[in-house]
Amino acid sequence: MTDSTETVTVFICGSALRGQPDNQNLQNAEFVGATETAPIYRLHAVKEGWHPGIYEVEADGIAIPGELYVMTAEQYAYLKDNEPPHMYPHEVKLVDGGTAIAFLYPKELIDEHSWPDISSYGGWAAYKAATA
Repeated sequence: MTDSTETVTVFICGSALRGQPDNQNLQNAEFVGATETAPIYRLHAVKEGWHPGIYEVEADGIAIPGELYVMTAEQYAYLKDNEPPHMYPHEVKLVDGGTAIAFLYPKELIDEHSWPDISSYGGWAAYKAATA
């Protein structure tokens, strides 16, 4: 049984952002505020732009804009269960020196499928707006 007082701080940077189609997957989690990662990640459009894929890099990274949410264990479990295939939870570094859990995507799969690097768009919402 899960402790209902347990919470998880989650960094969202894709289709579950406010105003994006999968925001309901957060199940009214507590919005903490806008933030961005430390500049050590890359952002790709996975499966023809179905969802973002981020991963950590040693060089040429960017700060990915997103939002922080505090989730109950139940909200987090729901989000995790509804993430696209191959996405996995992992701690990310934030620009302010803090950390949060985000859902990353294997770089090997991005490379294998040559999914486009969209890091220059300034985030997932900006990419979706530019390509709508």
